Amino acid sequence: MATLRPIRETIPLDEARALLFEAAVPIARTERISIREAHGRVIAQAAVSSVDVPPFDRAAMDGYAVVAEDTFGASTFEPKTLRCIESVFTGQVARERVSRGTCIEVATGAPLPEGADAVVMVEETEKAGTDETRVLTPVYPRQHVARRGTDITAGLAPLSPGDVLNPSRIGALAAMGIINVDVFARPRVAILSTGNEIVDPGEPLGPGQIYDINQFTLASIVGAHGGVAVVYPTVADSLPALTAAVTATEHDDVLVFSGGSSVGERDLIIDVIGRMGEVIFHGIAVKPGKPTAFGRIDRRPVFGMPGYATSCLSNAYMLLVPMLRRMARLPEYQPHAVRLPLSRRIVSTTGRHQFYTVRIENGSAVPAFKASGDITSMAQADGYIEIPAQTDIVEAGEMVDVKLF
Repeated sequence: MATLRPIRETIPLDEARALLFEAAVPIARTERISIREAHGRVIAQAAVSSVDVPPFDRAAMDGYAVVAEDTFGASTFEPKTLRCIESVFTGQVARERVSRGTCIEVATGAPLPEGADAVVMVEETEKAGTDETRVLTPVYPRQHVARRGTDITAGLAPLSPGDVLNPSRIGALAAMGIINVDVFARPRVAILSTGNEIVDPGEPLGPGQIYDINQFTLASIVGAHGGVAVVYPTVADSLPALTAAVTATEHDDVLVFSGGSSVGERDLIIDVIGRMGEVIFHGIAVKPGKPTAFGRIDRRPVFGMPGYATSCLSNAYMLLVPMLRRMARLPEYQPHAVRLPLSRRIVSTTGRHQFYTVRIENGSAVPAFKASGDITSMAQADGYIEIPAQTDIVEAGEMVDVKLF
């Protein structure tokens, strides 16, 4: 008969998170990538501009480049008339020079012609014959002109190490003429499903076998939060197989086992971590996901996640995501939350912090949790609420904060 090894002690969720934070060392490796692939990456070196942006004075409006003093006193009733000597579009440079009494028609973004110091918007002018333009309002010097270097000055670094590259920051790199950028490498996360009962989707199921869910949910969550998921073949329930699997992950930064962290004699993750490194904790006061282990092997963080699909994924949100984002140098994850009334009473387990999934229906939070092993507890939910360990009942109608997936 199998000998069970119960989890005799659990630690609070906040303590587990603190231990994970301590173990999460930001990745120091860097790599050079194209800015086309840089969205969401973290810049590793200051981006110093070698050019002024814009590289020349340019028109900020469609209109007429003028000497501002020529427009002083202009009004609808007493317009100032100027002779238009040329038209310039973007990508063109004026051949003529603006002097007193003349103007040049310019498009937005076109270089400001020599001699001009302002632009009158086309809406504030009217044609007066073949080459005459009436100015109906005055402009002051530099009005409607984007001066050279006013956006970015050559020699300065608008982006610093640690900045997360979003579309606008990638645009700044492009404006500086930078096509390749040094970024911090993303942490490699080894995903190892364990269990003789696990079969890859697409393969036929034998007696007592189930399809592997966790390698796919874990890989998705890793990719969404700054990591690179490295999925390994399913590992058999034996110490030699698990030891060999750990050895094969020598180039990865984090190891995540799913299954094998519970109480059965064949649940050997604890033994492997203990033999090859150190066990930091085994068991968290949460529901679902109590039989979660965490340790280090060769200074690398190692998770032993529960095999049950909802337990595994909920703990990935609560534990793996904060740690992974710190290692990837990303800002702390702040899920969007909405405050809604609970549709029906929830009885929680006192002493365990509960991650409880809900659907949003008709402006209410409807409990969706079924069981730790049911993936539809998550798949049919819009988000989750957290019930503190000291709370045993949440009444219907009580306002709750739903954190959206």
